[in-house]
Amino acid sequence: MKPFAKRGYTLLISLYVVMHFIVSFIQGEALVTSLSFFGLAAFIAGYFFLPIKQASISILLLAIALLIHLSAGTSVFESWESGFTVMSGLIALLLIVPVISWVLEEKPYIESVIHFAQRLLNTSRKFYFGMLIITQIISYFLLFGAIPMVYGMVNGFLSNQKGEAWENYKGTALLRAFALTTMWVVSIPSFIFAVDALGASLGLSILQGFFLSFAGVLLAVLFSYFQERHYGVDLTEGIQEQLAKITQDQKQETQGNRNVTEFVLLFVTLFGSIFLLNAVWDVSLLLIIPIVIVAWVNLYFFINRKSSRILANGKHYMKTGIPNKAQQFSILLAAGFLIDAVNQSGYGDYIVDGLFYVTEAIPFVNFLWILPFVVIILGFIGLGPLTVIVLVSGILQGVEVPYPPELIVLGITSGSVISIMLSPLILPTIVLSAVNRLSIVKNSLMFNYKYAIAFYVMTQIYMQGFVLLFL
Repeated sequence: MKPFAKRGYTLLISLYVVMHFIVSFIQGEALVTSLSFFGLAAFIAGYFFLPIKQASISILLLAIALLIHLSAGTSVFESWESGFTVMSGLIALLLIVPVISWVLEEKPYIESVIHFAQRLLNTSRKFYFGMLIITQIISYFLLFGAIPMVYGMVNGFLSNQKGEAWENYKGTALLRAFALTTMWVVSIPSFIFAVDALGASLGLSILQGFFLSFAGVLLAVLFSYFQERHYGVDLTEGIQEQLAKITQDQKQETQGNRNVTEFVLLFVTLFGSIFLLNAVWDVSLLLIIPIVIVAWVNLYFFINRKSSRILANGKHYMKTGIPNKAQQFSILLAAGFLIDAVNQSGYGDYIVDGLFYVTEAIPFVNFLWILPFVVIILGFIGLGPLTVIVLVSGILQGVEVPYPPELIVLGITSGSVISIMLSPLILPTIVLSAVNRLSIVKNSLMFNYKYAIAFYVMTQIYMQGFVLLFL
């Protein structure tokens, strides 16, 4: 039963994504109805093979949406069409972004980058900085899949260095680095959805996000210095011991350098194509990015004369990759239905008015102080940053807020950064704990709470300074 249900689900969600692109280019009421039908059908099909634990969050979101409709007197049957189309662009993005990994699997790009960087990272501070930067770059291609990949590489390099001090050193670098990507990396779905939903400028959002992300990297390096002193371990000595054991083969080094150059070229062409197309084509980013990714991947295999690999990878992805995303897609479909319910009922205005009331009741506090905590609190009840940002951005989309949309994006994504670092229920933390064998509470809350407080203060200084000087 389950294998049949998975095949049916793959077909339905694939038709949902295909119909999303058709509707985006050819407007028509009948097409929108078909899009909603495939979304609802895929949503229902997922429950035939998802365990109750994995299905619980989407069921909760659906139940809340139904309660809102009943309390507001709005029609559930009339809203299903609009509710199950809200997330079509984001689901299309999430379905297509993993295709990038097909390119990275063709050559040892990541290994070559880390091997190349090792020669430059000969102290604990430099190595920590390197881990932060490399993780952010690889997250551009693999999202949170960069965490186990970089951990495996770094752990192999530091194979003789054991103990909590070393796990703190590696784990905090990887988790903080990935969390910071949610502020600026264009392939991170939560960031793009927030920019698109709030109508923010992509260039300005990336620029300010990158600026604060880099400041967060420097802050993390500073914290690692104090953490090393706390453990009383000379990490630089351990790193230099490992570097001394590396033997260089000239032929391998030349090949490795070629791979590094090719990796940089791949990064620039993918990022540049998205940015260029966004500048000349006035359509949603959620439409532009999947189109660029598909063209980029096909062009790579065509140039390398490996077109058959596309078919082989596609078959494998359809068989295993798509069904494994059923939980995430179900949550997003339910979240879209909830957002539509909140907007139709007018409750979104009440929620935002409530937040403004709280800020007015507390002296010297404004909406931007509170906004990150909405994301953080929801993260501690098990909602991942993507789901939370989708909900918050979707609600704010239809509400008047007296701040530039880029500043709202920053407020939401800064909350996402802290949520990823602190919540033991978020997937990146669970993935990290699976590879370093430390508890999820220690990897998240215990290792990062001081850094998270400092990061919140830093981002608030920027945002409140902007409000004071320019608004």
